[in-house]
Amino acid sequence: MPPIPKAELHLHIEGTLEPELAFALAERNGVVLPYATEDELRAAYSFVDLQSFLDLYYALMAVLRTEQDFADLADAYLARAHRQGVRHAEIFFDPQAHTSRGVDIGTVIEGLSGALDAAEETYGITTRLIMCFLRDESAESALETFEAARPYLDRITAVGLDSAEVGHPPSKFREVYALAREAGLKCVAHAGEEGPPAYVWEALDVLKVDRVDHGVRCLEDEALVARLVAEQVPLTVCPLSNVRLRVYDRLADHPLRAMLDAGLLVTVNSDDPAYFGGYVDDNFTAVRDALGLDQEALRTLARNSFHAAFLEKDLRAAYLKEVDAHRG
Repeated sequence: MPPIPKAELHLHIEGTLEPELAFALAERNGVVLPYATEDELRAAYSFVDLQSFLDLYYALMAVLRTEQDFADLADAYLARAHRQGVRHAEIFFDPQAHTSRGVDIGTVIEGLSGALDAAEETYGITTRLIMCFLRDESAESALETFEAARPYLDRITAVGLDSAEVGHPPSKFREVYALAREAGLKCVAHAGEEGPPAYVWEALDVLKVDRVDHGVRCLEDEALVARLVAEQVPLTVCPLSNVRLRVYDRLADHPLRAMLDAGLLVTVNSDDPAYFGGYVDDNFTAVRDALGLDQEALRTLARNSFHAAFLEKDLRAAYLKEVDAHRG
């Protein structure tokens, strides 16, 4: 039985860099990695918290240099996503992590776009590109990044906010989000993963986001839950990521079922799957087994993913029909 059709809405393309591709790109670009073998690198994919993960994540980006590198990275993800039942993918990228290394923002966007433009024909996957700002960089850096991206905004659907959350509230990026909205872009932001529910409120009220990435800590604030339910603000939850980064000790402790029961528009995604032990359908399978979710709950999660996606009405309806026709 093929996996249930789904959209993936919380996926960092840099977080799909598998050890095999990292070594291939390192060889292509003459980059020496501080690991002797792929197995040694894979063993390093073990973290105690978000910061220790981010340290490795940014170090490995050194292998990404050319348009072809970014195209190969995106194509490798799309091939895996196709096998995982993904029909639509909205993909984050972190331009500051590349421009800070001397890689031009155009190189990044052109490379990723090349693979995404071919995705529907090659894999039957429609795609959107979301440009993220690193919240542990300055607000000025985010504004500079946005201006550098202006010639490429026709390739970009939305802006996002990611990286180390604590101490970097969404309100820090008020100005760049206002510019993005003026330019007609959608807005999303990571909030309520490590940061408090107050960050989710700020994302909604200051950044005026269309979607909240993670958002699991909303459950600590009844008024926030009530608002998210009433407005049906989507939450892009990443269960395996939450366990690997110690947001929860065990998958059995994850509040996904409680979020569904509360009426939240919650979706399941893979975040940085090369590092967190599973792609999106692996996450579906893991929560099914750990939380005892039945087929109807999984179908709800799949439907939610298309309702939460930045899709045209007709295409959304077609994907929802595919979910309803799937028999798991």
